[in-house]
Amino acid sequence: MDWFHGAVLGLIQGLTEFLPVSSSAHLRVFSALLGWDDPGAAFTAVTQLGTESAVLIYFRRDIASIVKTWTLSLFRPALRSHQDARMGWFVIIGTLPIGILGATFQHTIENSLRDLRVIGTTLIVFGVVLAVADRTRAVRHARPISDLTLPHAIGYGFAQALALIPGVSRSGGTISAGLLLGYSREAAARYSFLLAIPAVLASGLLEVFKIGEGPAPAWGPTVLATLIAFAVGYAAVAWFLKYISSHSFTPFVVYRILLGILIIGLVTFGVLEPDAGVVVAK
Repeated sequence: MDWFHGAVLGLIQGLTEFLPVSSSAHLRVFSALLGWDDPGAAFTAVTQLGTESAVLIYFRRDIASIVKTWTLSLFRPALRSHQDARMGWFVIIGTLPIGILGATFQHTIENSLRDLRVIGTTLIVFGVVLAVADRTRAVRHARPISDLTLPHAIGYGFAQALALIPGVSRSGGTISAGLLLGYSREAAARYSFLLAIPAVLASGLLEVFKIGEGPAPAWGPTVLATLIAFAVGYAAVAWFLKYISSHSFTPFVVYRILLGILIIGLVTFGVLEPDAGVVVAK
């Protein structure tokens, strides 16, 4: 990977991380379409540190309040019923599924699940799930994030774990779960972003040691991609939260399905190699 590749992939990461379209799928697919090697799971995880830093800054007041109240509640029983203290526990418990499953199936996630046929299929299937979830929410009284319960937090956690499969989308999976549970679009997205923080930071810090070794890209392009992902990601999360306050997820659903069909079609007709990430010379 050279500097230009790193810049392009950082832009893609920043644009797609918070949208329900799967950033890991886009990094994999666009690399294949442009004839570049698959950047790999390590590169994806490290560049997500950039976008997650954007979340930390954007939600800094919420995060500071949650961390402070949760910590104090460990010593002050009266605070344990406070919404921020409960949210701290919900984020911790909701992170367990992706941590356990990610460690258990790490090899499969980093290899066979990056097959373009898998990505195309998951883009379509979970696009339909998002459409159904959004339609279901539209006929219910939407719950605010303050109504979050422990069983729902665990449900969110398993939905987030599905995002270990490229093409599912971390935000798409968790937002779909929230909508199906009756939460508003804004509430589902806000908790989705908060829930992702521990998992993304842990994954990125673990994978950072692989950068520059073996098939992983070099440090220079990876750092550039991470910085670009941070800047673009901050703008993307602000836009997305404003957008969904008055719009449905239909455009994202249509985009996912069309992209999934395109990927499967290109693989079927031999334009793309499903597991090599390169364009076949014709």
